[in-house]
Formats: sequence, C-alpha cells, structure tokens
Amino acid sequence: MRKFCLLVVSVFVLFDIAAQGSAFFENPVIKGDMADPSVIKVGDTYYATGTSSEWAPFYPIFTSSDLINWKQAGHVFDEKPSWTSHSFWAPELFYHHGTMFCYYTARRKSDNTSYIGVATAEGTSLKFTDHGPLVELGTEAIDAFVFDDAGQLYLTWKAYGLDRRPIELLGSRLSDDGLQLIGEPFTLLKDDERIGLEGQYHFKQGDYYYVIYSAKSCCGPSSDYDVRVARSQNFRGPYEKYAGNPILSGGNGDFLSCGHGTAVETPDGRMFYLSHGYQSGDAFYLGRQPILHELIDTDDEWLAFKSGKHATIRQPVPFTGTAQLALADFNDDFSGKSLKVDWTWNYPYSSIDVTPGNGSLILTGVPSAGTKQGTVLCLRPQTTSYSYETQVGNTNGSLKGLTMYGDDRNMVVIGVQHNELIVKRVKDGRETTLSRSETESTHLFLKIKVSNGCMLTFFHSPDGKSWYRVNDTPLDGSFLVRWDRVARPGLIHRGRTNEPAVFNYFNLNHIH
Repeated sequence: MRKFCLLVVSVFVLFDIAAQGSAFFENPVIKGDMADPSVIKVGDTYYATGTSSEWAPFYPIFTSSDLINWKQAGHVFDEKPSWTSHSFWAPELFYHHGTMFCYYTARRKSDNTSYIGVATAEGTSLKFTDHGPLVELGTEAIDAFVFDDAGQLYLTWKAYGLDRRPIELLGSRLSDDGLQLIGEPFTLLKDDERIGLEGQYHFKQGDYYYVIYSAKSCCGPSSDYDVRVARSQNFRGPYEKYAGNPILSGGNGDFLSCGHGTAVETPDGRMFYLSHGYQSGDAFYLGRQPILHELIDTDDEWLAFKSGKHATIRQPVPFTGTAQLALADFNDDFSGKSLKVDWTWNYPYSSIDVTPGNGSLILTGVPSAGTKQGTVLCLRPQTTSYSYETQVGNTNGSLKGLTMYGDDRNMVVIGVQHNELIVKRVKDGRETTLSRSETESTHLFLKIKVSNGCMLTFFHSPDGKSWYRVNDTPLDGSFLVRWDRVARPGLIHRGRTNEPAVFNYFNLNHIH
C-alpha cells in the first residue's frame, strides 16, 4: 500500500543540519495572508494559488521545486472576469491534457451571488483565459474541486451554506474539456452534525475514495477550523465519516486553527497537504497562511498526519538536501516599467492608475460610488515586526503617504497634504485626525514601525536619516482585521485625480 506523509512547512529559517541530524523547516511555507490554498505538480514544479478576496490582482500564483521555498510568479487574473463583482475565494488548480485549469469562486455581478467560474492556460504559461461561470445553482456555490476517476472528471462543490438546511457537498460529471457540467448534480456528503463542511479534497487509495474536508469556523479571531476525513467504496457515496475526526486542528499553541487545503504527491509516493492556518498570538495578524503537513495512511485504512493531530510550526524538510531560505526584505525603487508582482490594491473601493518608472511612482485613482478613502497599493505582511517607509515626491492638495489598510472604512494613514503632516484613523467609517502639524520639507520621508503584528508607531524625516517620532504610545491597529482578511501595509492617495501622489521609493524591512 502506498504510504503518505504530511509535512508542516513554514517561516523561512535555516537549521544547522549537522547539529540536528536532519533538516527542518518552519510553517507557514508561504508567508502572509493567502487562504484556501490549492497545490498541484506539473513536471518538476509545484504550483500554488489561494484566495485573494477583496484585493487585486486576483489569485496570486506561487511556484516551488521543494514545497518549502516559494516564489510568486504572477496572478490568475490581472483584471476581473466580466461576470464577476468581488469576493474572489477558493481557487482550485487542475492540470489535464496539457492545459492548466483554475476553478474559482466569485460573486456574480448581476446579483452578488457566489458561484464558480473556470479559466484555462496553455501548458504552464500561467496566462489564463476566463470561460465564465460554470456552476450557477442555488443561493451559493463555492469551493470547487476536480477529481479524475479513471478518466471521468467530476466537479464537486459546497452547496446550501446560506440556506436553513444542512450543508452538502455536491458533485457533477464534468466534460473532458473541463468546461461544462454533465447530467444532474448528486450529493456526496451532508453536514448532519451542523458543524460545517467545505474545502474538500478527493483522492482514491486502495479500495476507498477519501474526501478530506474542513469544518467549524474558517475566519477571524474566534476561528476553530479543523480538518476531517470520510471514505467510501464508491465516489458517489455513501461516505462514512471517521470516528477519530478531526485529524488536524489548532489549539496546541502553534496554531489557532487550520483547514481548507489540497494535497500533492511527491515523486516517491508521499503526500503533502497544503492548507491555511491562523498562527496563535501576535502572528494572528498575518492572516490565514499556507502551512504544510505530511499525510499518512493508518493500519485501519484511515488517514492521519505524520506529525500528529495538531498543526505545528517545525517539520522535517520534504526532500533531503533542501533548506528553507530566510525571508527577504522588500524594496522598490520604481525603476521598472511595471509594478512588481507583490503589489496589491483595493479594487472594490477605487480604480487605480499607477505609472512606475524613472525612479518614482505616480499613484491616483477614482473612488467607487459611496466610498471616499482613496486608492491604496499594499503588500501582504509576512512577519509581526517590521517597518516600511517612503518619500513623498510632490506637494498638492491630496493626502498621500503610508497606510495600514483594512478596508475603506477601517485604516490608518500618515501623509502629507499641502504643507501639513497628518495622521488619521478611520474606524467603522468614522474619521479621526490624530495629529496635524506644518512641515517645511516639500519631499518628506515617512515611516511606520509595526510591532506585535498590530501596534503602529509613526515617524517622519527631512532627509531619510534622522527620524522623528510622531506618537509616544503605539497605536493599536487590531481593529483593522476584517472577517476574511487582515490589514496590509502600503501607500495611499486620497484626493483628486489631477493631484496625484508621487513616491520616490518604498522599503519594507523585517525586524529580527
């Protein structure tokens, strides 16, 4: 019988192999908020993507050769598919007959109902073309997964999550080109316990079809998400839920919760499950980060994780001779003709107009109807202690500078407007000016220092060398956490489009 092993991949730390006897890595393996990860292997390369929610571009894609060191390669979509509005959740990658598929959840523009669309890319080009919605059934259809059962493709998804009835996992035959459902949907598994049922992953081993799924609360400070398994001798069921569920959960001190993932097989037949997890303590403010664990089968033909029932940070590396690289700082001098792939922006609340190049970035945008807080360009935070800084390169009536951004109604800003240095807080839509002072510098340097994941201290400088603190007591930014995402550091422009912001550089440095 084939053996599976689950590994926990994380942080980016090098361990002394000689002293340890073997090499280890730390979870999370992809740092920063990227929930509902999907992972596949094509050739010698692993590909992963995950939820982007209310941030553009849509669905970041990462690549790796060893499952523990990942590099962002792009996004599934640079522009929203025409049928969608927002809430870009739970993408699932699938490779079939030389084509890479992405099955994804988004809200339909006509009624804001969450349904499932599909996009394809030739080979591993990562240049996806959208084919529109595939599943438009019921009051909601989310969390797609594709399973190949001896040549017959099936699509499964979560249904009835918004109805007064138990949630179900539904399935349907899928055409060989992966673009159409065939026949009537059927039920695979029901949430009879009323504890949740989503984020499913299917595979077959021996006589059994297994479905790994997640239950309980996915998101926010009270998340208690966990991972469970059921099995059947027929793909269509009926499925038996494991009496030993959950098989992976938080609560051991390393992680608050974990769940919603997919598994990938290594060349030697081991299986590694990539899911998301909220870390405990201050690292909660980094969001739902991708974590890796090795999956194994048990003597009674059920499944377990090699490191036990609790998600853990420290794990042995999947492949001998590999080591986890240290986390790098982020620096952008805006010399390129296009934005670096790391940047994200607040698409539901503003259009964006950016012009990088020649050592500066011009940023502006038009707020969406009913919003007023401006356009932001942000990064996913990856550690709990860091600082980020910029130099404002122009003077006008717009407010421009640095932000820690939750959404249009929840953010913190330090910026320059005319000849004034201003610090503002927006909480639940209510705006408060925390500090306002005149400045003689026309090209002021600004910095925000983050500690404990959410404590913010503001600085300004006339030359980028001598820094002056604005607030004596750090500002608590914990209120910036949204239900399904966390705050992001970055740049902001708030004002008219003919009064843009100009930034001369942006640096984010991790504090060790």
